[in-house]
Amino acid sequence: MSLKLRKNRSAPPPEPCALTECMTIIAGAWAPNVIWHLRAGPRRFNELRLDIPPVSAKVLSQRLRELEGRGVLTRTLQPTSPPSVEYALTPLGLELIPALDAIVEVGHKLKAALQADADNATRSTASPVPATGPA
Repeated sequence: MSLKLRKNRSAPPPEPCALTECMTIIAGAWAPNVIWHLRAGPRRFNELRLDIPPVSAKVLSQRLRELEGRGVLTRTLQPTSPPSVEYALTPLGLELIPALDAIVEVGHKLKAALQADADNATRSTASPVPATGPA
C-alpha cells in the first residue's frame, strides 16, 4: 500500500525566484563570511583573507567578483601607491545582514540542541555507578 501524497499547505513565496535568488547569494562558499566581515565597513582583499583564514585567494577572488556582479558589494580602486582595492557592501548587501544575523541565531540554538543531545547520549551510555549505602 503506497502512502497518499498530502497537499502542501504552505503559502508559496511571494515571487518564486526571490527566495532562490537570495539563497543563491548566501549559499555560495564563503559568501556569508565575506558579507559578515564587510558589515563593519570597507575591507581590502588581504584584510578579508586574514579575516577568513581557510579561504584561498582564488576562491575569495571568485566570490568577491560574484558578489559584485550580483550587486551585493562594490569594488573601489583606491588612488594609493601601490594601488589598492576596497570592497564595501551596497545598500542591497546591507539588507542581507539581518538575514545572516537570524541564521546565526538559529545556528546557536541548533548547536546547543545538538550538544545537549550528545551530552544526554553520553550520560545514558555511561556505566551505572553502583549505589553506596547501608547494606
